Amino acid sequence: MERTPFAQEIIQWYQKHHRDLPWRHTLNPYQIWLSEVILQQTRVAQGLPYYQKFVEAFPTVYDLASASEQEVLRLWQGLGYYSRARNLHACAKSIVADYDGEFPKTYQELLKLKGVGVYTAAAIASFAFNETVPVVDGNVYRVLSRVFGVEDDILSTTGQKNFRKLAEQLVPEGRANVYNQAIMEFGALQCTPANPACLLCPLSTMCYAYQHGKQKDLPVKIKKGKIKDRYLHYLVIKLDDKLLMKQRPAKGIWAGLYDFYLIETNQPQKWDELDDSVLGELMQQQPRVEKSELYQHQLSHQRLHVTFYTLSLNSHLVQEPRYSDGKFYSREEIEALPKPILIDNFLRNNYS
Repeated sequence: MERTPFAQEIIQWYQKHHRDLPWRHTLNPYQIWLSEVILQQTRVAQGLPYYQKFVEAFPTVYDLASASEQEVLRLWQGLGYYSRARNLHACAKSIVADYDGEFPKTYQELLKLKGVGVYTAAAIASFAFNETVPVVDGNVYRVLSRVFGVEDDILSTTGQKNFRKLAEQLVPEGRANVYNQAIMEFGALQCTPANPACLLCPLSTMCYAYQHGKQKDLPVKIKKGKIKDRYLHYLVIKLDDKLLMKQRPAKGIWAGLYDFYLIETNQPQKWDELDDSVLGELMQQQPRVEKSELYQHQLSHQRLHVTFYTLSLNSHLVQEPRYSDGKFYSREEIEALPKPILIDNFLRNNYS
């Protein structure tokens, strides 16, 4: 297939069918960057409200740079992959400190920014500055693999190099901004992972997968790694109207966010089977214990099985007990803390 007709068909389709999204009405690299970071590993419907909240709370890169990490994490709460939020914050500080608040205008310079990889740099360079570089995300992999019959594993180094080489050949000079938006949108709306709309597709006569009935086989993605099951037992320690919460370590899942005192076991365990010194100390106070339903939460490589046990301590205690570096917070204070969405959901279901 000739490259030019492919790009033309993609752009024509986009002009008729694209979604009206706020970051498509601006050439502001800050807003484009925000949208791209938020939408990584996030659906547009879920990410759009977060984008709007961030633009409202931090209208400029200076506002984001001057915010506290806790403010940023609190606003990010629910999106997951919290390292993205930390990198976003660090990158904003770097742009202010090292670039006088101005985003670099080329792909190669953008790559030097903290947390900005090949995809994000290409998105900013092409959308904001119309540099002729390809944007390659999951949607683009799918379109290219199906249309051109590329059977390389998209998770392999060789596969990614080959796809990028093909993508570079396809970007029309001077139209990178609209073309890159178009091919990503085409993959999101037309050439979908399941049940692509092939009968209504303008590329059907060109498409290798359609001609050979291989839509379900492409792109090739050989998954690696095994899902690990984890069993978490949270002690929700309650004293009057306050709950004990603690900040998680700087590494591991939910790094730096706030949750409750945690007992983790290697397999499912009942309440009376839990063996923990802090729990033993708490039970001497004869608290009222309420057990939650079982919560299940899926992370990228982990499946969490979570039970919350609310321990209501006797209010006649003169001194607030201290457990594992935790601190008692009021409901208003808890609302302001950055928390994993699992913890936030429990609180909203039980303490709102």
